[in-house]
Amino acid sequence: MRLGRISSPDGPRWVRKTADGIIPVSDPFLAFTEGREPGDSGPRIEGAIIAPVDPVVIVGIAQNGPEHVSPVQAWLKSPRTAIGSGAEVVLRRDAGAQVAEGEIAVVIGRSTRGLTAENAHEYVLGVTAVNDLSSPERAEFDPRNFESKSGHGYTPLGPWIDTEVGIDEVSLEVEVDGRLVAETGSRQLPMSIRECLAYVAAWSPLGPGDVVMTGAPHSQALVGPGQTVTVRVAGIELVTSFV
Repeated sequence: MRLGRISSPDGPRWVRKTADGIIPVSDPFLAFTEGREPGDSGPRIEGAIIAPVDPVVIVGIAQNGPEHVSPVQAWLKSPRTAIGSGAEVVLRRDAGAQVAEGEIAVVIGRSTRGLTAENAHEYVLGVTAVNDLSSPERAEFDPRNFESKSGHGYTPLGPWIDTEVGIDEVSLEVEVDGRLVAETGSRQLPMSIRECLAYVAAWSPLGPGDVVMTGAPHSQALVGPGQTVTVRVAGIELVTSFV
């Protein structure tokens, strides 16, 4: 199932994507904790697609890419930087080069108490695409990633959550202006998604709707104003334009 959210006069509404259109559904997190799929809650509707979740916590996994000498570590990114697919992002002009990092994002389905690498899939609602925009030159002065990962709209997310693909074999592609610059996936992560989730859960609790960005395995690209980046995770296309 592909789950997402649309805007409505009454606030965000949960929906699922079908071949015939968009169908409203009940709260998927409640359904997840009850061990069932969300049920349809009305006829087909229309509306603007927004970010698929409104996380309380966004966790990034650092050094989970090629040729890093440092151990994998987690860091926090402001959830207020999350935006939906199709949005424009104004790139910072005061932080050096700007890099798009296509990543597989994991959406947590319930409290992570008891999560291990072996049972991690039991805590995951699904996966989606994320573009972890970065200003890597700031990392020299900012080892905690606060400056290098901040900025209005610097976490494009979505637009759909795939609840069926799992967390062990997830494809990842990045295109810049229609040109493929990365074709990789979860198998290329030095630390697997399961291990990432277990590491995070061992140090900090997560809950429904929280997001873990699992790292960029050969999936970074320099970007500038006027360009468009597409991050494709398990066929889910996240599109962001830059000004």
